[in-house]
Amino acid sequence: MTTTIAVAGKGGTGKTTVCAMVIRYLTRQRWGPVLAIDADPSSNLNLVLGLPLNEAETVGHIREDMLEQVQTDSTAGVMTGGLVGGLTKHDYFDYHIRSIMVEGDNVDLLAMGRPEGPGCYCPANNAMRLVIDRLSDQYPYVVMDNEAGLEHLSRRTTRNVEHLLIVTDPSQRGAVAAQRVAELVSELNIEVGHVYLIVNRIPDAEIPPPLKAFIDKIEVPVLGVIPQDNTLQEFEFSGRPLVDLGDESPVYQAVAVMMKQIAG
Repeated sequence: MTTTIAVAGKGGTGKTTVCAMVIRYLTRQRWGPVLAIDADPSSNLNLVLGLPLNEAETVGHIREDMLEQVQTDSTAGVMTGGLVGGLTKHDYFDYHIRSIMVEGDNVDLLAMGRPEGPGCYCPANNAMRLVIDRLSDQYPYVVMDNEAGLEHLSRRTTRNVEHLLIVTDPSQRGAVAAQRVAELVSELNIEVGHVYLIVNRIPDAEIPPPLKAFIDKIEVPVLGVIPQDNTLQEFEFSGRPLVDLGDESPVYQAVAVMMKQIAG
């Protein structure tokens, strides 16, 4: 059985860092292999994982290439015409998605890429969802780095989520974005098992009273707090992947405690 953990929040709050620490924990526990899905159009999960990524090789590009090969009846909302070689949409996605997978040490990376452009995407998204679901079933854990708008979750282009971790930093913009993400889960009727809030970059490991008062209004349980750690900046400037942080890292230790609560 596959457990899917999605991470979301405003850009700059540290959600990709949280993704990296979650993946590090899962692989350190030998619960892998892990499928990492970068569902944020900015596509920088590969950097914190230390994996190469060709920005032209994403699921979004595959979808666009497929749509160029078929004709779409916009009035009927269906695709007419066919693919080269008589391939079905499912076979087309299956072959090309597997070809762009980036393989790492006990973790494989799949980048979703750019959001949708004009045209009819429903048939393509349905086929793509089936392929990604079947691919995900081969992994004990799937970890997704999402944008704040939950684009891929709302359009059902990725599988359902067991744990949604919403990340905020000690800023008003981060907290407001976290509140909006929590509201989107209900508004868009996204199938999520559990929703948690993670507060990142807290200098004294204690949430400031004004921020705590705002968080209480969100009515999402706080899974944990991650302390401010300047070591992360050193890694960023040197280009070292964050998964290389040691077990003594306070950031990793904080995320490890949270993972023990939700993943055993």
